[in-house]
Amino acid sequence: MPEKIRVAVVQASPVYLDLEASVAKAVGWVREAAAQGARLVAFGETWLPGYPAWLDHCPDAALWNHPPTKEVFARLRRNSVVVPGAATEALSAVARELNVSVVIGVNERVESGAGNGTLYNTLLTFGADGALINHHRKLVPTYTERIIWGQGDGRGLKAVETSIGRVGSLVCWEHWMPLARQAMHVSGEHVHVAVYPTAHEMHQIASRQYAFEGRCFVLAIGLLMRVGDVPDELTRPASLADRPDEFILRGGSSVIAPDGSYVVEPVFDEERIIIADLNLSDIDREKMTLDVTGHYSRPDVFEFKLR
Repeated sequence: MPEKIRVAVVQASPVYLDLEASVAKAVGWVREAAAQGARLVAFGETWLPGYPAWLDHCPDAALWNHPPTKEVFARLRRNSVVVPGAATEALSAVARELNVSVVIGVNERVESGAGNGTLYNTLLTFGADGALINHHRKLVPTYTERIIWGQGDGRGLKAVETSIGRVGSLVCWEHWMPLARQAMHVSGEHVHVAVYPTAHEMHQIASRQYAFEGRCFVLAIGLLMRVGDVPDELTRPASLADRPDEFILRGGSSVIAPDGSYVVEPVFDEERIIIADLNLSDIDREKMTLDVTGHYSRPDVFEFKLR
């Protein structure tokens, strides 16, 4: 494992509700990040093919049996990622070609077996050899998200070995689930990918706390979405209806060190690749004072088990 690594956070909009075009755009961003020397490239929550922010921003969108919302959901479902499928094959191929690891959030559609027909808020991690090495489904969709996604499971609550160290990930409010955090800490993360719709102040607090508690680097990633990206079937909020370029989701992506300080401070309202050079030996320095899976764990007092 190298001591110094370069990582990239992609803060950009997908082509909302268009899976094929969004995958092509993601592949392009991976190529651009790799050309800048990144060995890990990370995207935000349900980047493929976009976060359903319209649930909270559009009047009536969350009402029972609302025909416009049902039309949008049908389009989202048709454009969600099947694992494995064409989208994962394209991401696997570019990771293998460029020798980079990729973490990306997707709307996942299950086609057969348990959960057939369900959509999940999912994070996929591809190794530098193109293998899908982690598949994490958000444990509890938050509030209106439950209209869209089912409850996930614990199989992805782990860090996985990559060419740049052990990489793990959680989705949004999972960062306020103490036992989910502990499961990840136990797995020995070096780099943690934390994804949110927008990484606003409380999400920054959660991410900095996670880095400090887990003694790991955190890539906190927010999405970009403009008023004009809201599906045409839905009524845009009156205050923004005539401002298509106004941001609904503002990004806020940042990179945080194991002591909770910023390596890169939050970036808002801007589409860009955020590059950071990380020194993994910083993890060893910080574990001297706090190690929640080592000298601060007290297994003689507490017992932790992941089912």
